[in-house]
Amino acid sequence: MPDNDAEKPFPPLLRTQIRRGFTAGQQYLAAAVYLDANRLPQLAKHCYGKAAEQHGHALRMVQYLLDRDLDVQVTGLDEIRSTFESPRAAIDFLLTTAQGRSTQISELARAARESGDYLGERFVQWFLKEQVEEVAKMTTLLTVLDRADGNLFDVEEFIARELRTPHRVDNTTPRMAGAAKN
Repeated sequence: MPDNDAEKPFPPLLRTQIRRGFTAGQQYLAAAVYLDANRLPQLAKHCYGKAAEQHGHALRMVQYLLDRDLDVQVTGLDEIRSTFESPRAAIDFLLTTAQGRSTQISELARAARESGDYLGERFVQWFLKEQVEEVAKMTTLLTVLDRADGNLFDVEEFIARELRTPHRVDNTTPRMAGAAKN
């Protein structure tokens, strides 16, 4: 019988998602380095930021399991892609992986709800919101890359102008493992 995530309870799925979160962070880092090497500092900066954000998401999952006194396992990463045929291909790849994570996080929420794990369901709500924002930003980046029709200077200008994100305080953000307690 195939391994079906939909039939598993929430904590094991969350442990799997921790690995996926760290992998996502490392994938954004690899894309950032590729973009930096291609002298696209704004695209690279965006991806460096996303790398840190994904790493933080995984640490929030770790902290949730610690807070619930559940087993925590930090394992190896999935395969990381570090070369791309173009900056557009890098962003397209990151968008596709973000869409996949959205499906995975939705499955986490469904598993928590179906197993009656209301604490887990509440915890995952924040990640669902984050995934919507991540996919939207990556979709915007890909659209801008397509509209720029090869003029990466315009893309860099767009990112500098439009994707500057001031630090916003979100009181619903779960605490990261290793962060100071409130």
